[in-house]
Amino acid sequence: MKPTIYMETTIPSYLASRLSTNIITAGQQILTREWWEQERHHYRLYVSQAVLDECGGGDKEQARKRLAIIRSIPLLPINDAVGVQASIYMDLLGIPTSSAMDAIHLAISVAYRIDYLLTWNCRHLAHGETRMKLHRYNAAHGLHEPMIVTPQELEGNNDIS
Repeated sequence: MKPTIYMETTIPSYLASRLSTNIITAGQQILTREWWEQERHHYRLYVSQAVLDECGGGDKEQARKRLAIIRSIPLLPINDAVGVQASIYMDLLGIPTSSAMDAIHLAISVAYRIDYLLTWNCRHLAHGETRMKLHRYNAAHGLHEPMIVTPQELEGNNDIS
């Protein structure tokens, strides 16, 4: 059975956008596009209504492109338990209210026992301190812990089983 990935909003955003003039962002966009073309077929991908909502915002043309990318990816429902867990993660990880969707993405990945949360959000998700705090909390509470990774971390390993 293929490993599962919850794809957070930065992934379709990087896939749909023009190449950035910022060299770091451009490199991440290129890595994301390579992963999308070469690696995504080795995984079962999922998104949620939170990803759809975020992808649908902003510039209409870019929103159309982002939504087209994720159109055929199955949706994981956001339920009350996800909302409660997201609130806990916001407090635990110091996620501001303006970034509440980051906690939702994390809570969905935990609730649905997803193998990987794929993101370029290195402020609130793919960050060493976040990973450590999450590990300690989830272990202490008997919760599943997804691996929070960037496309770069999943690139080139087709021998997954």
